[in-house]
Amino acid sequence: MEAARPIEAPTRDLESIARIDKSLTFDHFTTNDAWELGSALRSRLLAFPTPVVIDVALANQNQILFHTCTHSGVMPDNDIWVARKRKTVLRWGCSTWYMHCKFGGDEIAFREKYGLGNSAGEYAIHGGGVPIKVRGVEGVVAVVVVSGLKQDEDHGVIMEVIKSKYNV
Repeated sequence: MEAARPIEAPTRDLESIARIDKSLTFDHFTTNDAWELGSALRSRLLAFPTPVVIDVALANQNQILFHTCTHSGVMPDNDIWVARKRKTVLRWGCSTWYMHCKFGGDEIAFREKYGLGNSAGEYAIHGGGVPIKVRGVEGVVAVVVVSGLKQDEDHGVIMEVIKSKYNV
């Protein structure tokens, strides 16, 4: 197996992240698009020895369009992380990386700011959850999640693949 090409670290500047999140607007997003995006992520991540989960789901009812693991060794916890990241993107309409940087990774401050109480564990402010929007449609249409690498890599690989494949 060839060595994994490093994933570029994403910016931590909130204005830049917000601008990038808003730019992730597609002309359309179909089941075919979800398959192509998920497959491109899988191809990019296969060179990494770490097992990674890749998930693409529609915003309505969290309908899964693509879900795979890159290698054996994925644990059920990875799917819990996927669900938590997806739920964060759907509630706040931005990437989990944005939320991580906004709170400096401080989950207590995050919980208190939004009055989450005991439900705070349902959300994750760790990179790797990204909103997909469609031109002319209000709100988030789908969410792509990567879980298994370092959180900046989880986020960075999604951004890299979307930019290279879709020029958004």
